[in-house]
Parts: sequence; C-alpha cells; structure tokens
Amino acid sequence: MPRPAIAIALPAAEAAPVAAELREAGFEPITITRPDQLEAVLAERRDVAVAILDGETDFDESLEYYSVLHDQEEAIATLMVVSQRTLERLNTSTAGADDEYLTRPYSAESMRWRIEAMCIRSHTIDDGSGPVLSADALDPDLWGQRATVISIFNPKGGVGKTTIAMNLAAALQIRKGKRVLLVDADTVTGHVAVSLGLEQIQTVVDSWSDLMEGETPASFVDLASHHSSGMRIVALTATPLHTDALEPERVADAITTIRRGFDYVVVDLHPSYSALNRAIFDRSDKILVPVTPDVPALRAAVQLRDIASELRIRDRLAMVVNRANSGVSVADMERTVGMPAMAQVRSGGLLLVHAANAGRTVIEMYPREKIAEDFDALADRVLGVPMAAPALKGGGFRLFSRSKAPARV
Repeated sequence: MPRPAIAIALPAAEAAPVAAELREAGFEPITITRPDQLEAVLAERRDVAVAILDGETDFDESLEYYSVLHDQEEAIATLMVVSQRTLERLNTSTAGADDEYLTRPYSAESMRWRIEAMCIRSHTIDDGSGPVLSADALDPDLWGQRATVISIFNPKGGVGKTTIAMNLAAALQIRKGKRVLLVDADTVTGHVAVSLGLEQIQTVVDSWSDLMEGETPASFVDLASHHSSGMRIVALTATPLHTDALEPERVADAITTIRRGFDYVVVDLHPSYSALNRAIFDRSDKILVPVTPDVPALRAAVQLRDIASELRIRDRLAMVVNRANSGVSVADMERTVGMPAMAQVRSGGLLLVHAANAGRTVIEMYPREKIAEDFDALADRVLGVPMAAPALKGGGFRLFSRSKAPARV
C-alpha cells in the first residue's frame, strides 16, 4: 500500500537529506520553495499528509505556508522546524491539534520517525482516493500501525526511572486504552519484572544465547509476559553477567520490529551511555528524562543535554520532574537543565512500596491518589493532550540564586 506524500519547505541543505530519508521509508517527498507552489500542489493532489516548514529563516513566508495548509477542506498537519530558543518564544497554543514542532539540531532519521508518528496520530490511510481521517483504530496490518517508542533515561540512578516507566505504561494501558509493551532494558539493575510480580519469565538473553549461526532470534512478542494491568512485559536479562547475546543493533532492530501491533513501547534504560542505550536512543520517538530536585540529578541532566546534540537526540528529550512536591521551583529546574518540564510527579512514599510488594502499579492499586493523577497527566502529555494547568505549583524555594540565565551545576 503506498504511503502518502510529504511536502518539504526547508532550506536546501536540510531538505535534501530529509527527502532522501523519507523516500527510503516509502513516502513521496515533494520539495517546495514558495507558498504559491505549495498551493498548486495541494490543488492537484489529495495525498499530502504532512508539511514540514522552516519556522526561522523567513517567518512571514512560514505564515503564508501555514495559511495555505489550513485553508484546505481538511487542514494539513504541519511540522514546524525551529531552534530551541525560538520555540521558547513562540505561542504554541495557537497551533492546530495535529501540528507539531521539531527543534534544531535534528537528524534526518529523527525527522522520519516524527513524520511516522504524525501520520499514525492523524490515522492517515491512503486507499487511492486521498487521505481519510478516521477516529477508529487502524487495522494492525496497515502500514501506519507503528508504536511510538518512549525511552526513560537519566545517566544518574535513583531518580525514579523505573517507577515512571512502569506507571506511565500502566496509565497508557489502563486509563487511555492503549496497547502497551514495557521493555526492561536495564541490563545491570533492572527489576521491572520483579516489581510487577512476574517470576520465572524467559528473558531475551535466555532466548538468544543459544542461537545457532543464521537462526532468527525470537521476537519480543514471543517473549513478552502478560501482566494483570493488560500491558505486556519483556526483560532483556535477569543478570548483568553473560549478556553477550544482546548485540545493540539486534536489540534495536527487535524494538523497531515490535512497533507493529502495539500503540506504545515504553523502554526502561540503564543509567549509562552504553552502546546498547545509544542504539535504543536512535529508535526512540521520545526520551523522557526523570529529574529529582537535587544537584547530582540536575548535573546529570545538564550533562545529557550537552551530549544529546552529539548523539542527535536533543529534539527528543523532555524532562519529567520527579518528587516535585519537595518545594523546589520547577521553573528554576527548567532553566538549569535547559529542558521544559513535560510533567510533574509528586513523591509516592509508601504507596509505591505497597504497590511493588503486591506486584502492581499505583495506577492499579491507588487510582484515586494524587500520584496516580500525576501519571495520568504524564500519559496525556505523551498522547499530545495539552496541559490545562500545572498539576503542582512551581513555587517554593529556589535551588539556585540566578533566575535569568541557566545556572551552572
């Protein structure tokens, strides 16, 4: 089944690699240089699903492009490419429901996956008569059924990474009705399966270690265990020893393959910049960075922000403030880390302990507690639901004295 066309109105140096990447993925890229050219294309074709615009070089021209796209009978979803500084100054609340922003620097591959995700969300189906926007679930056999991959990572341990991974996955499954696969990719201290009461599961290492040369490794679907919440769980290993079978690209390829058949894949990563983690970064649509309001956690997040440009993942990072009811200013944390706070999660205290001892998540055991509401709000942010109001007030004492410039940690 043919994929839709993607209009590209970017500077030539960016348009060429983006077009090549999209073409390789099966899309039809159409490079545009003027608003009237875009208008002519849309008058002739009904299979343009997304338009990629440059939001900085000539902002007035960008507005002309945007006007053309939204004057159609069915508005065309727009991906606006800007710098982080420009994005912070924009009033994004006026954007259409299907419009998104991508910050520079970015890779052609990250652009491709963003386009994939936008097409999934708009449920664009090309049946030869042009795109049809449907609110119904897509058939898993259709090209667009690709899960969004959300990785949870911070180079510092102890920030609540696994707790956020498990409860975000549960919120997406239980409260949002999504099909979720939770992957425990922490090869050193991973304990997702134990925390969720799953015993004697077959791990990826168990399955892949004895493969003969040329044999095809078992898929994550085959290895995934069912949890009472409805989500499925797969663990890479139960021990940090003897993980040679976990070749980074093979694991990353398995995650890419599993995108069909699920709505979301949530990956809990070990706090390191290992080759395995970097391979998974490349396949992730979003990387959530849990940060607690303490100097070591903030310093680790700043380090990640700086390294992210080299890894070409800067545009995919979003901070989740954990233990946000500690009295530290969230706005101050945002300035310090240089990332917007996607959501805030308060301390769960003994609720998390009781849930883990029962092999469940707080979403299941304590659905009316405030912390469950926080995870519900985080799931909304992942789904693209705009934040109506902060779940927690950002006031309180300031962790750093400066307020206008990012503090050094």
